[in-house]
Amino acid sequence: MSVTDGRSVFTRDETDGLTEEAAVRPPRRRGTAGIALFLVVAIASVVLALVMLFVPLERQVVGVLAIALTVMMMMAGVHVAVAMAVPALLGAWKLGGTSAVVFMLEEVPRGAVASWTMSVIPLFILMGLVVVQTGMATVLFDAAKQWIGRLPGGLGVGTIVAGAGLSSASGSTLSVTYATARLAVPEMLSAGYSPRMAAGTVTVAGMLKMLIPPSIAVVIYSGIAGTPVGPQLLAGLVPGLLLALLFTVTIVIRAKLNPTLAPAVDMSEYTWGTRVRALGRAWPLLLLMTIIVGGVLSGVVTPTESGALAALAAIVIGGWLSRRKGLKAFVVNIARALAQTVAATAVIMLLIVCVHFVTTFTAMSGVVQQLSVFVTGLGLSRTAFLLLLIVMFLILGMLMDELSLMLLTVPILLPILAEFDVSFIWFGVFLLLLCEIGMVTPPVGMLSFVVHGIVKDPAVNLGHNISLMDIFRGTFWFVMVAIGLIVFLIFVPDLALWLPSLMAD
Repeated sequence: MSVTDGRSVFTRDETDGLTEEAAVRPPRRRGTAGIALFLVVAIASVVLALVMLFVPLERQVVGVLAIALTVMMMMAGVHVAVAMAVPALLGAWKLGGTSAVVFMLEEVPRGAVASWTMSVIPLFILMGLVVVQTGMATVLFDAAKQWIGRLPGGLGVGTIVAGAGLSSASGSTLSVTYATARLAVPEMLSAGYSPRMAAGTVTVAGMLKMLIPPSIAVVIYSGIAGTPVGPQLLAGLVPGLLLALLFTVTIVIRAKLNPTLAPAVDMSEYTWGTRVRALGRAWPLLLLMTIIVGGVLSGVVTPTESGALAALAAIVIGGWLSRRKGLKAFVVNIARALAQTVAATAVIMLLIVCVHFVTTFTAMSGVVQQLSVFVTGLGLSRTAFLLLLIVMFLILGMLMDELSLMLLTVPILLPILAEFDVSFIWFGVFLLLLCEIGMVTPPVGMLSFVVHGIVKDPAVNLGHNISLMDIFRGTFWFVMVAIGLIVFLIFVPDLALWLPSLMAD
């Protein structure tokens, strides 16, 4: 997941080429049709707000209109935080007057973010930025290539393995995507891989970050759903690794069936000695993985303490790896990472505050309770309800980015999930898997836009013209595999709950 608002882009840097910068949404449609659509949505939003404020309505109707206004403001391109906060505050004023708004503004922000749980967010972000900027990603990809390159589609498999490894040592989806795309796409294209296969593989490699700890998305979900961060982080590990394994199997099968997609690569230059040395050079990432996962699972440290230790270790290791570049270059990299960490953390905290505005208002309006009664009255089984949610989230994922989707739906669904006796920890994994799919599918798939921005660089595409549609097509079979895993998770919930249960014991 993006460490900003779910939509990011990469900009030029004189020394590093493409670097992760501010939160900028994917290119908007231009021209008469785009302007007309924007005007229609904007006018409808204003009319809806006026109706909600000045027409006598039942409390539940005000709640429904506020949620509809939030969705319409998002569609109009309003920042997610603003689109959530404004309707909630307007609705609170409608139902409770000025005193209700003052209460929300005074009490909600501090209660939402001033907690030990939320303090892990900047630590995970800092660690991930340091890992990428100090070159640790290059070492891991080289090791994966040497050990797995002989397999059919070996470079693609190595990319997935490297993506999973980087996910265990980075808090940012974009950091993982940036690193794998810059390293793997030129390698695969020079080996004769199909541009669709190359671009699709690096795109889905970034998907793994949302589940494999440390994950910012998991911490945000914990903040919304009220689940303990440690067990929630561990819940995504086994499904995340299984998804990586399924992706590798998909690549191998496709390469076997159609070798032109991923031709065999000559690996004769690599000996067992070079492989062992390459694996040895990857020790920094193995250390960070051990600190995060091992520390939390063992109970020796809390998630926040493990994040602090891992961030400190990343800085120390990064300094040692950057010793040939000089102290000045290292200080510049760390200063840049710290600045980006502060900016990203501020945006995330603002989003969490705003989603608590929505939670407080929907509780005040009673709309969630009414919806819960309606859904449970349909007589659906737990399995049927979850299968229905898959369809709903796949459709919503085509209309909004994954972070907006999570922030908007979780507060509404929690009471309904409680009625169906669905574990909130399990649901976090279920939801994040669906959000992963939304990150790569059209028309809003953020990671697909990010990879498309990276492969425009001639140093990456090696003269190939890789369109956005090529990337969407390249991810198709991976998306089918991910949907299959989600359905499997419904019938085998222990896949997500096994590790957290060990921590509880």
